[in-house]
Amino acid sequence: MTTPADPKQAPSTMAPLRDPVFRMLWMAWLAANVTMWMNDVASAWVMTTLTDSVFMVAMVQAASTLPVFVLGLPSGALADIVDRRRYFAVTQLWVAATALVLSALAFADGLSAPLLLALTFANGIGMAMRWPVFAAIVPEVVPRHDLSAALALNGIAMNMSRIVGPVVAGMLLASVGSQYVFLLNALLSIIAFVIILRWRSEPKVSALPGERFFGAMRVGLQHVVQSPRMRVVLLRIFGFFLQSSALLALLPLIARKLEGGATTFTALLAAMGAGAILTALFLPRLRRGISRDEFVAWGTGVHAVAALLVVLAPNIWLAMPASALAGMAWIATANSLTLAAQLALPNWVRARGMSIYQMALMGGSAVGAALWGYVASLTTVSVSIAIAAALGPLLLALTRHLSVGGGPDADHTPVPPAGRAPEPIIEIAPNEGPVMVTIEYLIDPSAAAAFNAVMQKTRRARLRQGALSWGLFRDTTLPGRYIEYFLDENWIEHQRRLERFTAADAGLREQRLSFHLGPDEPRVQRYVGEPMATQHVAPSVPPAPI
Repeated sequence: MTTPADPKQAPSTMAPLRDPVFRMLWMAWLAANVTMWMNDVASAWVMTTLTDSVFMVAMVQAASTLPVFVLGLPSGALADIVDRRRYFAVTQLWVAATALVLSALAFADGLSAPLLLALTFANGIGMAMRWPVFAAIVPEVVPRHDLSAALALNGIAMNMSRIVGPVVAGMLLASVGSQYVFLLNALLSIIAFVIILRWRSEPKVSALPGERFFGAMRVGLQHVVQSPRMRVVLLRIFGFFLQSSALLALLPLIARKLEGGATTFTALLAAMGAGAILTALFLPRLRRGISRDEFVAWGTGVHAVAALLVVLAPNIWLAMPASALAGMAWIATANSLTLAAQLALPNWVRARGMSIYQMALMGGSAVGAALWGYVASLTTVSVSIAIAAALGPLLLALTRHLSVGGGPDADHTPVPPAGRAPEPIIEIAPNEGPVMVTIEYLIDPSAAAAFNAVMQKTRRARLRQGALSWGLFRDTTLPGRYIEYFLDENWIEHQRRLERFTAADAGLREQRLSFHLGPDEPRVQRYVGEPMATQHVAPSVPPAPI
């Protein structure tokens, strides 16, 4: 781990690279993203040679991003319950296999527009699998104070790949053909696979068995739904990528309008990546005195203006600076929202939470690509991008009361719960349940409104930890006496709650206890669901006829 930075100084963007583990994983991430951009550029350009349909060209990006929307949550659940190192490595083998199939078909001249879309979708499955696990790994190997810089470096990797990938792909497309682009993709994916296997991750230490797949997905989705900060982040990232996807999806057609070929398309993508990299290098300094909400607002507005400048530019020399400006706005907005999401999630559910975040991101991108491609087919490319540019700031204005950075970030450091639950004196099977917990509070009736507000926070916290249901009841005969209850799925899930207890939960517990007036702590009782035996009643026999 890197040493803590001086709080009076902005951390260096490059500081996380001093950690050998992060540096190794960052190199694998860079290689993985280079393959992604090479595939997307080659696929988008090959599609323009297979069909004249504007809609089909735009659908290449939709096919690339849709798998993340469809498979994001299952992928995140797997990344939280299996060995993350091995899972990350397997994703690279998937991408390599898909690239080899694309290369073989390109060599045999066997690609068609529908087949290319199908294989682009298959390549997107690899991205859907690898993104949540990498997002969950980064906070494990990087100190909290360096997390923003690490995320900026991830953005640099993404945008370096946006330059390197398209440049290499463009050179190969212009010289030897798309089949060699896909072949190189397979080679880079195998290199990333080898790099990942060199990392020796620390295994999770738990006396409990791993979570079940479908249960893990339920808990992950429930955690995000019950997190006010995450709900706002998801809305913001969906809206921004719904807007920004128009420029990226229609960029091949803008390049053709500028009377350029693959070189022009590559140059516009490279300019966008260069702008993003330049901004990422200075993000820690730019953040001083500027809130995440301000970053998102400025980024959304600047990207809208930049997209209009790109599509209206009469030549590539004016389009490239505008494309670079779009890249600057893109990285500033995406980094702010990614940081907000990472800080809103505890480690035990991080991959699932970030997979849902990525689903919203890619969902906005996929919907936007299809929508703006359809609008362009009915009107023009310029009109489609103009409508997208207006939509983003409009959505932001309509939801300006929502914040992704209001108030301090919760401390998700794991801590042991105060006290210890009494050991059960009856035998309980691990999967026996449900388990009901009741907690009795005695409070001053005049403080009922304040107590209710704290219990609303408690409700969200219990549900985020995986409870099936929660309720609060007041006694009809004794004012100020309240009973809180919540249900866990089974005894194992009830025990797992102890492993999910964080410093933020401890702080909320202290708030609840501050209202309790009894001489002892609130009374806690635990009940296990009793299986009801089915009684078989013999059917009545009608009397025999006389």
